[in-house]
Amino acid sequence: MVTYMTDTDDRQHRSILQRIAHRAMLERGLVPDFPLQALAELDGIHGPATRAEESTRDLRNLLWCSIDNDDSRDLDQLTVAESRQGGTDGAAKVLVAIADVDAVVKKRSALDDHARQNTTSVYTVAETFPMLPEKLSTDLTSLNYESDRLAIVIEMVLAGDGSLQSSDLYQATVRNRAKLAYNSVAGWLEGSGPMPQGIGTVSGLDENLRLQDRVAQKLKALRHLNGALDLETIEARPVFDGDKLKDLAAETRNRAKDIIEDFMIAANGVTARYLASKKFPSLRRVVRVPKRWDRIIELAAERGTTLPKEPDAKALDQFLVAAKAADPLRFPDLSLSVIKLLGAGEYVVQLPGGSVAGHFGLAVKDYAHSTAPNRRYPDLITQRLLKAAVAGSSLPYENDELEALAKHCTEAEDAAKKVERQVTKSAAAILLETRIGEQFDAIVTGASDKGTWVRLLHPPVEGRLESGFEGMDVGHRLRVQLVRTDVERGYIDFKRVV
Repeated sequence: MVTYMTDTDDRQHRSILQRIAHRAMLERGLVPDFPLQALAELDGIHGPATRAEESTRDLRNLLWCSIDNDDSRDLDQLTVAESRQGGTDGAAKVLVAIADVDAVVKKRSALDDHARQNTTSVYTVAETFPMLPEKLSTDLTSLNYESDRLAIVIEMVLAGDGSLQSSDLYQATVRNRAKLAYNSVAGWLEGSGPMPQGIGTVSGLDENLRLQDRVAQKLKALRHLNGALDLETIEARPVFDGDKLKDLAAETRNRAKDIIEDFMIAANGVTARYLASKKFPSLRRVVRVPKRWDRIIELAAERGTTLPKEPDAKALDQFLVAAKAADPLRFPDLSLSVIKLLGAGEYVVQLPGGSVAGHFGLAVKDYAHSTAPNRRYPDLITQRLLKAAVAGSSLPYENDELEALAKHCTEAEDAAKKVERQVTKSAAAILLETRIGEQFDAIVTGASDKGTWVRLLHPPVEGRLESGFEGMDVGHRLRVQLVRTDVERGYIDFKRVV
């Protein structure tokens, strides 16, 4: 076992985790570095795409803004809203602009080949492995502040209750008027923080964002009426002091994240239906009916709720809403248990006139990933299909090619998530290696023939339960003792304290 003592190697934490991340990428069949051919191709790209079709609209005058993580530089989407009919009934038009990545990254180019190999940007606690080089993803194909960019615009006219009245999809030139961050926008919207400077410098943007917030809340409420699940998990975010890892902090949902999430879900539905209306195939993201519904029933029963014997999204959401109100502090743990029991999502191809499973967790039937083409390859595939459908040109992909890509994207995305988890565990091992023998409160997050896993409340990390796992199942709470860490492999082992 290789270990690193935190008191002697503080300054090396970041480099240790970067090396582990590179190795984990290779072990999972992912490519951490861009090949020479792709880099040579990149050298020949000297500016953003500017060549527009005659039908391309000029929407640079709208109050477009981006809202993303504090440190995000790969800006895939902008949003703006307009009140309808004087705004008396709450009707609104929402526009979502998606970066036209295909205008620069052509199918079967060396850059596209690398993106197709990894299929996603991989975000580890120590280093990001972008799907496209940063010269593109954070600059030339990013919807950057005060930069003119080509985009695919998804237009949605929504009734006062959030229901979709009409939609359209077209190409446009846009300009980002304000680069905003989730946490500061959420603090302002929720009344717990000041207005971010980027909002105050653009006349009318504050009112527009409040309108976006109201519309997003209506979209969310309508989805929950249809059975969308109210889930809230905790993401671990690294806190470095220079190159020394100090902590893994918990990232949670907020109002600003809700705006983007709800607008993107709605936009992804529009893109899926648009392709279907043009008799085009589409790449759908589906989460099937949960296989472990029986265990979800047990979790609800432990909290005094009876769920139907057959999977029922509306009943499950009603239980989750009540559970969140009753115990908001522990709700993320219940959410994590339910997510594990729902099962993983996958990409499937919907052929014209055909039908595929919907997204159980989001309670939507039509769902195609289309809103993050700088960081997800399925979105770039969808963008090419959309552009061909808008132009009335031939299909950029054959059906059998799409089927193979759907399978590959599912497998590569799963590999990427495993890399991210492994590096997070290595980071946690660094934080915990001096705490062998200490006890923690934990929750079971996985239980199968392969082993039983638990997650600590703080730091929010998972480890293997190596003894005392008999009778344990997802969602069970227990007290554990840390018995072993291995920074190199990202192993954290516990035993149950009875």
